[in-house]
Order: sequence, then structure tokens, then C-alpha cells
Amino acid sequence: MQSFPGISARLRFVAGTHPVLNSFADEVCATVARLLAYMGTLALLGILTIHGWDQLQRLLADGPAAKPGWSPVGRSYPAFAFAVANSREKPVSYTILRHPEGGRKDVLRWTDSGKLAAEFEIYRPGSEFDPATGAALAARMGGTSELEAAGVLDSKFGAVALLRQAGVTDATSCLAFFKRVDDPALQFTGFSCQGDGLPARRVAIGCMLDRLTSLNSGNEPKLAEFFAQAELKRGGCAPARVMADRMISTDNPQLRGAF
Repeated sequence: MQSFPGISARLRFVAGTHPVLNSFADEVCATVARLLAYMGTLALLGILTIHGWDQLQRLLADGPAAKPGWSPVGRSYPAFAFAVANSREKPVSYTILRHPEGGRKDVLRWTDSGKLAAEFEIYRPGSEFDPATGAALAARMGGTSELEAAGVLDSKFGAVALLRQAGVTDATSCLAFFKRVDDPALQFTGFSCQGDGLPARRVAIGCMLDRLTSLNSGNEPKLAEFFAQAELKRGGCAPARVMADRMISTDNPQLRGAF
């Protein structure tokens, strides 16, 4: 039987797809795939860039991360006490604060008619060391006035600096105190608003210092020796002995200058 080549070739093209068309379709699919991959990469880079920018803005807004500071301790034994004649003179609260770097603060407070009347803080620094400042003392006293020198008190721990609220009358100004000891490392700070006028408040501070005792310093020989030596100088809570110099009088200190 006679064959017809032209007809057979046309029949094959009709039944299938021309090779040129197959190659073109493959190229189109590959190009589309590459475009999609490229766009996906650009989108991912854009997302990462936006996220990084947000994090940077947040860091700039928040500033450097705050270091852990002082926190109250719930289960710890008091290390200090006050030798008082009656319960009315005992502090109404005893707070212990710890610092992650080893420091400890024992804070004792007295109230009068529901208001904070006096405070005594014993600070034993660790590697953090938080020195007392006039602004911090003034804030603890509940006022905004700066503190200025108000004389020197002679106590069983040695000379103690006194500070009063600047711009406040003697009758209404609370009286703060500050004492730093190098060996053992120790810092006494606090204030008294008890009594009428600065002379009475000097007496109140002198009594607080005179009555302060250490309870459990057995594991700290230097601290135990320091308090033992101080007890030999105890004055029995007599009227405060205020040291005067040519600029400060015991009755009405005139020295001025922010602490």
C-alpha cells in the first residue's frame, strides 16, 4: 500500500506538541520560577531589615539595660538592734535589702502619729558600693530641699556629720546624719524628725547611735571588734555632745552649703 509521508508528519504534530513549543514553555516556567525565588529573597530581606530597625529603635528608646539593684529579703535574721528602755522606743519596721554584688542594708524606721519620724540605715557594701548622697538622704526624708551642714556629733562611733534641710526653719527641719567607716567597711545614714527643733533632734540622733548594737557579727570578726570597742565609749544616751568650730555653734549652726 502506498504511504503518504506528509500526511503522517502532520498527524504526529497534531497528536503531540511541537518541540520548539516545548522548549519555549520550559524557558518560561524556569524564568517565572527564578523571578519568584528572587522576589521571595527580596521580601525576606525586607522583613529582616524592618525587624532589625524596630529592635534598634527600641534599644535607643529604652537606653542601656538596667542592672539589677536592691531588693528586699524576706527570710533573713536582723543583724542589729537598739537597746531601749521600753517598747515605745523600738523601731516599728526592720527591712533588709540585698544587692546581687554582695551589699546589704539594714533599715530601721520609727513612726509618730502614722508618719515616718526617724530612720537608721546600716549599709555594708559589697563590690557595688552605693555611697550616700545629699539628694538620696533628702528623698528618704520625704522632702525636696537640699541638705547643708549642721554641725558634728560626737558619738561612740566617733564624729558623725549632721545635715539639715536648706531653706527650712530650725523648728520644722528634720536632721540627717552620715558616718562612714573604712575598716570594717560600714556606712551609717539616717535622720530624725522627733522632738521640737534641731537641738532635740541632735539628742534623738545621739541616742540612736548610742543604743545601736550588733546581734550576730560572729562570722565577721572586724565588725564584732568594731562594735565591742564602740561599747566601751557608750555615753548612756546623755544629751548629744556637739563639736563646735569657728563656723558652727552648738545651738544654731550657721554653716551653709549643699551636701
